[in-house]
Amino acid sequence: MIGISADFDPVHLGHVKLIEKGKEIAEKTGDEIVIYLNKGYSANHAPFFTPFEARRDMALAAGADKVVGIEGLHHRLTLAYSVPIRIAMMIEDGVVDYVDAANVSTPEIVKYAQKFVKQGIFVGIPRNLPNRNVIRWFAVNEFLKEKYGRNMDFHIIPELEINDKESNGKESIGKISGREIRKSIIENDMEIPEETKELLPKTTIKILQKEVKKGTIPGRRNWDIIKKRMNTCSRPNLMNISYLNGNAINEIIKGRVYRDEESIWATFRRAGYGPVLTRLAISSIEEGVTRQEVVNLMKSYEEKGVIPIEQSVDKVIERSFYVADKCEKGESASVANREFRNNPNIKIDNVPLFIDAGLYLTKFETKVLKRNLNNDLKEETSENKLNPQIYINKDGKLSCEIRVENKKIKTNLRLHSRDVTYIRYILDSQFIPVSTKIIKKKEGFRIRIFIHNQ
Repeated sequence: MIGISADFDPVHLGHVKLIEKGKEIAEKTGDEIVIYLNKGYSANHAPFFTPFEARRDMALAAGADKVVGIEGLHHRLTLAYSVPIRIAMMIEDGVVDYVDAANVSTPEIVKYAQKFVKQGIFVGIPRNLPNRNVIRWFAVNEFLKEKYGRNMDFHIIPELEINDKESNGKESIGKISGREIRKSIIENDMEIPEETKELLPKTTIKILQKEVKKGTIPGRRNWDIIKKRMNTCSRPNLMNISYLNGNAINEIIKGRVYRDEESIWATFRRAGYGPVLTRLAISSIEEGVTRQEVVNLMKSYEEKGVIPIEQSVDKVIERSFYVADKCEKGESASVANREFRNNPNIKIDNVPLFIDAGLYLTKFETKVLKRNLNNDLKEETSENKLNPQIYINKDGKLSCEIRVENKKIKTNLRLHSRDVTYIRYILDSQFIPVSTKIIKKKEGFRIRIFIHNQ
């Protein structure tokens, strides 16, 4: 099989070139060309402009033999995690040759990718690297060779560029952009401009015009549910949603009430989120994706050997503790984080997976809790119906909310400085879940915070 992985939103002449390269390979091998087409959300974590069925028909009309839908990944995972899953799926399906486009040569891609292959981590590929997503794909493909005993052969063709007609086609003015194509249609009252038609195969134009008449494009987010959740969810409930850190949650609370899309984007900008992470966070809010859901998905692929050990959930937890420990000893967080990432030989024994935090309770609050806890409550075996939730308050402090007898008990947590940093790093990981329960010790009530101890 010859594989191409894409959004194809919509299929343009650059995509046709990919399929033509696939046909060229197929003439020698007799293999079929299979498009692995993202469904639901794009690789950039946004809803699609064009419905999946229409994009599938565009791909088949452009010469593909088969289309396989990939769903459920891009509103839950960053590319560092979704790319290994997608490549593993293709290798398991029998894809031998993979076709992609880049404006750098294959030897350059190999050179850039080696660093990430060696480290076994595909997070944080610098933005200044040319065609960094192709580099990520190549690096992951090399990484998975050990698991499968083979990998896909990459065939990289030049990105198709638009030529300036006034200079007789001699002067390039940039590659064809799906984003610009979509933008041009929207800005032209959903009519395809003549200059845009020149970038599309006739079959794509026909299918797009049909979808416009049906009213299925452009695809849109459910802004009503997004605004409702951002306007009404408490800090603890927002903390359970994946890809929201403490700063983002506090900015969400400060920015209420949300009535338009721009105010939502502005909130994430204030929280320091870039466009890609903002789209992922908004998608998680829209779909109600929890931290536990994301971790369960990651762990399932870790167990299959698809996710690199250095990107594993346990490694993220270890790094959080390592940085917290180093910070307590006077080292800066950035230096400690870099040390951990660059040295795979760092081993941390006995990383705490639960932390006991003290509470600042009034006498009345203490009586309420006593009344609602089982009389024979024991430290290690307690089972109670109270459900404390931790969050980061507006002052940036770790706090706890306990709902009991139709009341809310809110209190800051008493923790050792290292443990505060550790828990903050866990919460700011944006996907590691925490759970809690109340325990009773001789010195009083405590909140036991479990770090992904499921």
